[in-house]
Amino acid sequence: MKANSVITYDVVRERFSRYIAVDTRSDPQNSSETPSSKGQLNLARLLYQELQDMGLEAYLDEKHAYVYGRLPGNKPDVPAIGFLAHLDTAPDMPGVTTEPHIFIYEGGDIRLNDEFSIEVDSFPFLSDLIGEEIITSDGTALLGADNKAGIVSIMEALDYLRAHPEIERGDIAVAFTPDEEIGHGASLLDLDRFGADFAYTMDGGPIGDFNYETFNAASAKIKIQERNVHPGTAKHTMIHAALIGMELHSLLPAGERPEWTEGHDGFFLLTDFNGTVEEAKLEYIIRDHDKDLFKKKKDLLEDIVEFLNKKYGQRVSLEIEDSYYNMLDVIQDSRHVIDLARTAMKEVDIEISEEPIRGGTDGAQLTYRGLPCPNIFVGGYNYHGRYELVLTRGMALAAEVIIKIAELNAAQ
Repeated sequence: MKANSVITYDVVRERFSRYIAVDTRSDPQNSSETPSSKGQLNLARLLYQELQDMGLEAYLDEKHAYVYGRLPGNKPDVPAIGFLAHLDTAPDMPGVTTEPHIFIYEGGDIRLNDEFSIEVDSFPFLSDLIGEEIITSDGTALLGADNKAGIVSIMEALDYLRAHPEIERGDIAVAFTPDEEIGHGASLLDLDRFGADFAYTMDGGPIGDFNYETFNAASAKIKIQERNVHPGTAKHTMIHAALIGMELHSLLPAGERPEWTEGHDGFFLLTDFNGTVEEAKLEYIIRDHDKDLFKKKKDLLEDIVEFLNKKYGQRVSLEIEDSYYNMLDVIQDSRHVIDLARTAMKEVDIEISEEPIRGGTDGAQLTYRGLPCPNIFVGGYNYHGRYELVLTRGMALAAEVIIKIAELNAAQ
């Protein structure tokens, strides 16, 4: 632990373990409902109670599982700052960890269980983590650091600021939102109730990550309805839906898949494919930082569907829905929000890494709704799978950055 840390690691461990034991896995099959899973409301209720126990102003939207909290400021005429994290974990695999592995990393592969390990050859960043306290799952579920590490950092910062009234600050607003992982996130956040002049999502990765550039994002659903007949009499009659789905996928550029892209590269990701002779369904997510390239990707998919319909006779349907847009296009007009976080991180002695986030955050939606909202690290790695891990120090430092932002904001 850092010698001058203001956040106690024991409390961070205990709080994080408590939150990751609650199943908040979002459910894309129930995406018309918010929240998409009951477990998110369970965690929302827990956080609402903890905010009340701290003596803060708190409100719980029971219908949609949004939690609002407010620590009143002690200095007048200071802009109110907001901090947000999301309740849900990714739908990729089970999201409950009741017995996390907590240890000081001494190097080498990290064995999760008899079948799975986090291997140095696959994840070379591990060599930079020697000596750190690391938390992982047991390999049967994802850990849930995305985004419960963010919730921990916010709650720890609130608790510290509440206990230290000598630190001058304006109002601190917090919100915990459902279903960020399936694209809903802050869409139903009541900005008036939240009551912040600007905000930050605590939803980043390794220590020092600071993001104010996201993907433009869309989802695509494709349905192929074809003709199934007995294979013994199928010549010139059968039209195979699953094979057309495979053909469609083959027409997308192979180099524009996530496994071949980095930095500002965009991609198509096939997230689901179910097919028989009679019917096939494919689902994609489409991502690009550049607005024009984003549009070209959507246009390409439409052109492919049009080509296949001409070839096979109007049997392929396509629905494309935009999810969020690159916040950089808007947030450049609010440089003070970026500069405040930069200064806070430097004063906490953190080396800043300003990279475009290869994903999205609630902050992207909120920025386009008029609330500037960059994204700050929480110390996690390998999100959305069993190889996820988080640094205890990362969560503590993220809380310290929140505290420092509040302090600097009041001093300006």
